[in-house]
Amino acid sequence: ASRVFGLLFLAVLVADTSAFNTLSVLPQSRQTQAVNTKANGPVSLAGARRQRSVSAPTLRMTAGAATEFDIKNYFATMLPKVEAALSESMDVLPREWEYDSQATTVHDSMRYSLMAGGKRIRPIITIAACEMLGGTEKMAMPTAVATEMIHTMSLIHDDLPCMDNDDLRRGKPTNHKVFGDDIAVLAGDGLLSYAFEYIARYTSTSEVPAERILDVVARAGKCVGALGLVGGQVVDIQSEGKKDVTIETLQWIHEHKTAALLEFCVVGGGILGGANPEEVKRLSKFAMNIGLAFQIIDDILDVTADSATLGKTAGKDLLVDKATYPKLLGMEASKKRADDLITEAKAQLEPWGEKAAALNGLADFITARKN
Repeated sequence: ASRVFGLLFLAVLVADTSAFNTLSVLPQSRQTQAVNTKANGPVSLAGARRQRSVSAPTLRMTAGAATEFDIKNYFATMLPKVEAALSESMDVLPREWEYDSQATTVHDSMRYSLMAGGKRIRPIITIAACEMLGGTEKMAMPTAVATEMIHTMSLIHDDLPCMDNDDLRRGKPTNHKVFGDDIAVLAGDGLLSYAFEYIARYTSTSEVPAERILDVVARAGKCVGALGLVGGQVVDIQSEGKKDVTIETLQWIHEHKTAALLEFCVVGGGILGGANPEEVKRLSKFAMNIGLAFQIIDDILDVTADSATLGKTAGKDLLVDKATYPKLLGMEASKKRADDLITEAKAQLEPWGEKAAALNGLADFITARKN
């Protein structure tokens, strides 16, 4: 009965494409309102309030020759599409609010972090998974946008003084340094709730069956909850400064804090494209392995790269005595573990052959990236 109710609810929410998918029916302008922000420091918003460029951010990353797939060209093709979709997702809100919104400040805060650049691995890998299963970019894009909203929320909250207390993210002042702690918390909350809405509203039921959309929405909730990103973050915080953190605990942290969202990206994209239960299992194993590899490389780069290259403060893990793979395994063993995880991940995609080229290329990129 609950499943039937869920399907009926979702059908009501997404069936009326004239109300939700045709943006021209929304108001096209609104009165400009002053933005009152509370900042922790003298950071200017000039030039940052309206980041509407749909051009791809500078590609400050290189991939090795582990695959013949041209990952640099793939990013160059996909990044402008993803940036345009993200920008449009922020432009929709003012048109819905019409002319009397009091939410201008939180919208500016949401836009500031969402449109601050980044590699956009999560939305791109969502689209790649959907296309591998026979779906299309259009079918996957609303969910792809939602993955970046969820990821950006996690960055905003992670940077807060009560968490990692960082001043730099994606090469810019962190959200709370510009808008204040209170607005930053609420902007993260706004992005998280908007992610669910965006999947439900803008995934076309003429192309994707409602039960698939419902499955994706449910998985989005799980990946960010107590058995996902939030749970991993809690144990990560509780492990800081402890000398008895085991490799098993560290793996649990990163399976939940990092890999769970990547699993949602790959599996969610696959489900939208029509993946069956056996295919979902393979996609899940692939994603969990690349998620762990991603975190290992993050740990390594925190030690070996500088802040300018990373776009965030380097050396933070050591400063707060955080449990990391280099700390527990050593640098060379950590690199080998990341490479082994990528090899294991790619083995899960063998049934798809050449159709898996993009996902395999993205897997190789994870261990070759410089930021």
